[in-house]
Amino acid sequence: MINSEFPVLQDSSNDGQGDTMSLSMSVSELDDPVEGKGKKKRGRPGKQGVANKKARRSPVDKGGRRPNGVAHQNGEGADPSTLFEVVKQGKSAMQSVIDDWIESYKQDRDLALLDLINFFIQCSGCKGTVRIEMFRNMQNAEIIRKMTEEFDEDSGDYPLTMAGPQWKKFRYNFCEFIMVLIRQCQYSIIYDEYMMDTVISLLTGLSDSQVRAFRHTSTLAAMKLMTALVNVALNLSINQDNTQRQYEAERNKVAGKRANEKLELLLEKRKELQENQDEIENMMNSIFKGIFVHRYRDAIAEIRAICIEEIGVWMKLYSDAFLNDSYLKYVGWTLHDRQGEVRLKCLKALQTLYTNRELFPKLELFTNRFKDRIVSMTLDKEYDVAVEAIRLVTLILHGSEDALSNEDCENVYHLVYSAHRPVAVAAGEFLHRKLFSRHDPQAEEALAKRRGRNSPNGNLIRMLVLFFLESELHEHAAYLVDSLWDSSQDLLKDWDCMVELLLEDPVPGEEVLGDRHESALIELMVCTIRQAAEAHPPVGRGTGKRVLTAKEKKTQIDDKNRLTEHLIVALPMLLSKYQTDSEKVANLLQIPQFFDLEVYSSGRMEKHLDALLKQIRVVVEKHTEMDVLEACSKTYSILCSEEYTIMNRVDIARSQLIDELTDRFAHSVEDLLQEADEADDDDIYNVLSTLKKLTAFHNAHDLTKWDLFKNCYRLLKMGIEQGSMPEQIAVQALQCSHYSVLWQLVKITEGFPSKDDLVALRRVVKSFLAVCQQCLSNVNTPVKEQAFMLLCDLLMIFSHQLVNGGRDALQPLVFNPDSSLQNELLNFVLDHVFIDQDDENQSMEGDEEDEANKIEALHKRRNLLAAFCKLIIYDIVDMPAAADIFKQYMKYYNDYGDIIKETLSKARQMDKIQCAKTLILSLQQLFNELILDQGPNLDRTSSHVSGIKELARRFALTFGLDQIKTREAVATLHKDGIEFAFKVPNPKGPEYPPPNLAFLEVLCEFSSKLLRQDKKTVHSYLEKFMTEYMMERREDVWLPLIAYRNSLLTGGDDDRLSVTTGTSSTSKASTVRSKRGRPAQHKKRPDEESVEGSWVIRNDTLQTPGGLHTPQLTSTVLRENPRQAADHIPDQDSSEPGSEPDYMHNPQMQMSWLDQQKMEEVNRKERGGMNYMKSRTGGVRQQVRGLMEDDAEPIFEDVMMSSRGQLEDMNEEFEDTMVIDLPASRNRRERAELRPDFFDSTAIMEDDSGFGMQMF
Repeated sequence: MINSEFPVLQDSSNDGQGDTMSLSMSVSELDDPVEGKGKKKRGRPGKQGVANKKARRSPVDKGGRRPNGVAHQNGEGADPSTLFEVVKQGKSAMQSVIDDWIESYKQDRDLALLDLINFFIQCSGCKGTVRIEMFRNMQNAEIIRKMTEEFDEDSGDYPLTMAGPQWKKFRYNFCEFIMVLIRQCQYSIIYDEYMMDTVISLLTGLSDSQVRAFRHTSTLAAMKLMTALVNVALNLSINQDNTQRQYEAERNKVAGKRANEKLELLLEKRKELQENQDEIENMMNSIFKGIFVHRYRDAIAEIRAICIEEIGVWMKLYSDAFLNDSYLKYVGWTLHDRQGEVRLKCLKALQTLYTNRELFPKLELFTNRFKDRIVSMTLDKEYDVAVEAIRLVTLILHGSEDALSNEDCENVYHLVYSAHRPVAVAAGEFLHRKLFSRHDPQAEEALAKRRGRNSPNGNLIRMLVLFFLESELHEHAAYLVDSLWDSSQDLLKDWDCMVELLLEDPVPGEEVLGDRHESALIELMVCTIRQAAEAHPPVGRGTGKRVLTAKEKKTQIDDKNRLTEHLIVALPMLLSKYQTDSEKVANLLQIPQFFDLEVYSSGRMEKHLDALLKQIRVVVEKHTEMDVLEACSKTYSILCSEEYTIMNRVDIARSQLIDELTDRFAHSVEDLLQEADEADDDDIYNVLSTLKKLTAFHNAHDLTKWDLFKNCYRLLKMGIEQGSMPEQIAVQALQCSHYSVLWQLVKITEGFPSKDDLVALRRVVKSFLAVCQQCLSNVNTPVKEQAFMLLCDLLMIFSHQLVNGGRDALQPLVFNPDSSLQNELLNFVLDHVFIDQDDENQSMEGDEEDEANKIEALHKRRNLLAAFCKLIIYDIVDMPAAADIFKQYMKYYNDYGDIIKETLSKARQMDKIQCAKTLILSLQQLFNELILDQGPNLDRTSSHVSGIKELARRFALTFGLDQIKTREAVATLHKDGIEFAFKVPNPKGPEYPPPNLAFLEVLCEFSSKLLRQDKKTVHSYLEKFMTEYMMERREDVWLPLIAYRNSLLTGGDDDRLSVTTGTSSTSKASTVRSKRGRPAQHKKRPDEESVEGSWVIRNDTLQTPGGLHTPQLTSTVLRENPRQAADHIPDQDSSEPGSEPDYMHNPQMQMSWLDQQKMEEVNRKERGGMNYMKSRTGGVRQQVRGLMEDDAEPIFEDVMMSSRGQLEDMNEEFEDTMVIDLPASRNRRERAELRPDFFDSTAIMEDDSGFGMQMF
């Protein structure tokens, strides 16, 4: 029996050698069995029976040889000579393995237990082996310390954490081994006061180890051991009850028939069972108090999860012993665990208990104590936890209606609108249980018959409508229907009942449906029809359409036939009743698209089709709302599908309607044009109402034969010439003309167009583009926005991509926007997109916008910006125009950051060099604007200068880490920046810094993106613009130049100039830091060795485009400082070598700019930098030698951000770059840091005080 003074384990923190506290009882204190008994080898597959097993020499006979253990972990064909290998391979039946071990235990207990101890040690991933002399002469704490020292230091993995199917199966086999071991030993061996005491003592010691592998493995083993003992205790309890009943039955017999011997046997059996029960309870108490109580608070979430999962099993298996507050409190406390997987185990453990309604009385106190926590977990950040919490709340509701308050229920109700479908479905199940489940179906059916209703679901549907209306947080009927679809399909598919409620008058005792209730019911009905017909969740739920199973496909077909049968007759009547209500009609007109339209002909229901077409025509006549007209147009389009036989009948009705509308439109346009300024409201209404209807139909139908473009064009021209056209007419005329142009293009692309057809369409497109361009200057904002969107769409459609795919014949239709049109589009974006919210509010006629209107306005502005950016990335608008977009990146990051970032990414993919020149152009524009505001003497510490530098830093991050790919682009960027800084000389004389010199401080942000050899080249180019006087200056006004030179010389061959002292210095600390940042190997990477050489010879392939001219726009032109005299600006013809004009026109510039700089490097050193180099002749040899050594090594920049960087910017740097793997040494270091994993009881939970409080 286990010592009654079994110690309470304490946290071990005295030393770091994995030592554990000594157990009060060691193996050496147990009685040693008689040695010398032979031990037989356990069986292998295919070998059964003791006779076939060979005798195995004991470890003592073999001189203490360590049995093969972990050494054979990866060997597939290894001979399973240990329990670990047998269990890992899983080829033998577990019961036969256990039987073999029991046989060996009966022959030699020590050797068998040694096998079992090594099994646990090896399952922990330890390479050490416990030898027989250690087993007999050392205490458990000493054995565990010895095994800790022999742990593998190279890896933190162990069998329970290793990935792969083999190790997943191992975990299962490991647990099964323990369960089968106890099951096979439950009648004798576990009561010998030796095996179980030894195993429990070992597992207790291992579970308190500082080594995670020992703690994890031993805790799992101990918890499974406890579960097996619970099964044994349960069987003993059942046997005790049976024995007691037999004893009572025998004792109650009359004296003559009573068997005294049997009574004595039963008494003896009952006593034996009671002793065994006491022994098992002692073992369970030891495991629970020695292991569970400490490990359910372990620092490792997996260990805590194991404990909670198993205690749930104990409560379910043996509820009489474990389902009480003393054990439930551990689950309740752990509901507050920081890790989602542990909270999930808690909820699943509780679900198994609440499923059994007989256990509710025992759970009542727990429910009252922890109900609030469980309800709050329905909003858990982990979706899996939230789903299980909702299911648990549903089980609580099912078990007791009064357990949850109204407030608790409301917390779950609104989750039916969650975007995460499993959460919403679980909440739908709760809602169904609470509100929509019929408590007395027979009584409700009888009530429905008395009221003359065909369906008993009338009250439930009314309740659903009421719930939908009272859900003030959301208005998404489709989400509500989808949430209830799995649990309430019978209710949601009761379309007969819904139609009855809408069409028939209420009978006595029924409440009349109000207007809001009718609208809500129609919306819900349409959503249920869509869900049944499409058989997939609404947009925003799920990852997309999945392939339906055969059963789901059959259900979908049946539902579609049934809804068609019900609604094909009822829909015309519903339209007739609600024909004046635009909201209801717009929803009802969506229903035909879900019909099986073949039913009209196969079911001889043409009269219902005629009734539907008649009602649609009436709706078109009565309404001018665009959503209603678009619904009518879409319905006609669906009914006119060529695959259905009803097409001709519908086409005739549609043509008659269009003829009537076209005639009316032509007459109303003539009247409006004739009356001109004298037109009254009736004339305007007639034109507008008819034009709206025709525009809605032109969107989905080809109406080119009615030539609507002509009259629309006349309206637009009149509005442009007279400036008196109502904005709504202008907007609709633009849209209708746009549809007409697109339909003409469709007809041409689908056939074989003649030259005359192409010329005619080109004339139409050209005239329409001109009208749209003129509308950009309209006084009405809606007209301007409509014209802008149509211009962007048409320029995209009729761009150079129109001839792709072998459509060269369409070349005459290609339009390229001229500079004037590009400027107007860009000006529109700058004036209407990049505006402050306050300006927008003032432009809204002083009305105070609510949040929804602000979001809608922002959405509209984002669409305008996206339309223009598409023109840039598809090379329709010149890329320099993007400079005015890029410079807004920081200011409007929250509103348009994603669009600008994506545009920058696509532009770089299109042309890296051109994109780099555009980026530097945007920074130059901001710099010029700042000089205009503050003058040439900038305060370099001001927020405006810092903002430009921050924008430059963000731009630099987008270049990524692959410096080879961006090499030419970054060098070009530096070249343009240097030229801009020295472009304009100072009017006061050459001894004063140029006005733009401060721009070099902005350019410093891009220096880290230069390759090492390119830094020298760029520095050489910089020295072309510098005079000897500049090189010697150290005043504050020259600090940007000094800082930029230092950024180019970092890691290079020149000493850095001190910004503060102005002296030449070589930083030893910098050298040490540089060497420390490099990896151990000193071989140049093959790609870097080849790159430098290949750059020199690629003169015919690599070209640097000419300089980008700034668009001549009032809002984007590079404004010169008005304080600078015009006569100080040099002409392009007289510019110095290497300037922009020279760069554009010099034939030598056909080669790479970097290559040319390298060819001129020798001449540069002789011509420009002699005086500067003479001042440092003392150390030049040593520097040259250092340069040669440095150049032999590749540069590995640290991928971590500088102290000035922000962590949230990392995503920008990695956007278009390669995947970065951390060095192997770093990975090993991290694993070594993870493995010790010391247990600190004070850091287990945030509210640790809760563990000591009185719970109940």
